[in-house]
Amino acid sequence: MLGRAARLLCLVMRMIAAFAGAVATAGTAHADGCYTWTPTLSRGASGADVTQLQIRLGGYPGYGAVLAVDGSFGPATEAALKHFQSVYGLTADGIAGPSTYDKLDALQDDDCTPVHFTYAELNDCNSTWSGGAVSASTAKANALRTMWKLEAVRHALGGRPITVTSGFRSYACNEAVGGASGSRHLHGDAADLGAGPHSLCTLAGQARYHGFSGILGPGYPGHDDHTHVDHRSSQYWSAPACGI
Repeated sequence: MLGRAARLLCLVMRMIAAFAGAVATAGTAHADGCYTWTPTLSRGASGADVTQLQIRLGGYPGYGAVLAVDGSFGPATEAALKHFQSVYGLTADGIAGPSTYDKLDALQDDDCTPVHFTYAELNDCNSTWSGGAVSASTAKANALRTMWKLEAVRHALGGRPITVTSGFRSYACNEAVGGASGSRHLHGDAADLGAGPHSLCTLAGQARYHGFSGILGPGYPGHDDHTHVDHRSSQYWSAPACGI
């Protein structure tokens, strides 16, 4: 057995080690298994951290708007951040700091996808993301942006599941399912949503608030059994049976 002096020495050494660990981690960047954030981000910031933030805020630009993912923290990014903060009960100050990062980390898995969606759901074609209109890396990045927008739609609709029936397609897959030759599915930035807890019209209507420039739904030719959302360059919404 250890003597009294030896036990006291061990206790002191453990206390020193614990203190050293606390000092070493104090002030370091906020991180989880997906991404390590800088201490704070606010208007005027730029770079990769802002890009990552914009991807996650893509579903909060407001009605009819699309948030650019350009790495520049301007008024639109600030507004989207304030909207996100307000929705999740945070102080809506437009500054990304620890509380914002905590919420973002809670909303994502270690591969940076939002917790309620997966890459597999957005790729019913092949796991390599190749064979489409863009590179495999671009298609996968586009799908990630889509998932974060869908996460915002899901939250706005009370947190009930959204059923994704189609995402990225290679040219071969697109031809096999009879997709349009210029389909946005070939870019990885489109998703078809099936009815479930939400009607197709509810999905089409809500998508207007969450960064989707393309929305096609019931009443549009070939879309009576699903609602289609995408990131096309200019706005086009058509779901006549839903009044859109």
